[in-house]
Amino acid sequence: MSANNLDDVFLSYKKILKRLKLLGIKTKSGNEITHKDLRYAIKIMEKKHPSCRWKSEKIRSKRYYILIEGFYWLVYVYFQYEKNQIDADIDFFLLRIKQYQEELKVQDKDLFTKDMSMNELINFFQRKYRTIEKAVIKMLKATDENYRYIENGEFIISKEGIKWLCENCFKQKYLELLEQYKMELTELHIKEGYIYDNFFNKN
Repeated sequence: MSANNLDDVFLSYKKILKRLKLLGIKTKSGNEITHKDLRYAIKIMEKKHPSCRWKSEKIRSKRYYILIEGFYWLVYVYFQYEKNQIDADIDFFLLRIKQYQEELKVQDKDLFTKDMSMNELINFFQRKYRTIEKAVIKMLKATDENYRYIENGEFIISKEGIKWLCENCFKQKYLELLEQYKMELTELHIKEGYIYDNFFNKN
C-alpha cells in the first residue's frame, strides 16, 4: 500500500476542510466550514459512533486523522440539512452495509429474529412500559398486519412488529443494531485484507 493510497483513506483535518470546500458543503447558516466547526462535528461523530473507530490516535507530528468512511459520514449525515440527522444516519449505515455485503459477497442478515413480550421489549428498547405501549398502539393503527398476539395471557409482538417499531418509533435502537452489524462486516472486511483502522499505524 503506497503512501499516496493511504493518504486517500486517512484524511487530515486540513484535507477534509479542503474537500468540503471543493464539494461546496457549508454550515447550516451557509458559511464556510471552519476548523472549529470540523472539530465539533468530529466530536459529535465520535460520541455517536465510537465503535466505528473513524478517528485515529495522534500520529504524524501528533495529528489526528479521519478514516474515509468517517469523512463520508460527515458529508452525508452531519453536514447535510435535508433530512433529520437520525434518518440520514440510518440511511448512511444501510448504504454502508449494502456496500460491504456486495464487496464481501455475503447475504443479508436478519436483525430481528424473535418475537418478544412487552416486558422483554422494555429491556430491548430501554423504555418504560407506557412508552412502548403507545408505540404499539401507533403500529396497530398504521398497519394492516397482525403484529401483536396473545400467548399465555401476555401480549407478544412479532419480530416483524419489532422491526416496524425500530424503523418508525425507536430509531436510535435501529441505528444501534445497524451499527453493530456494520462493524461485524467491517471486521470481515479487515480479515480480507482491506483497509480500515488496521492501517492507522502505517499512516
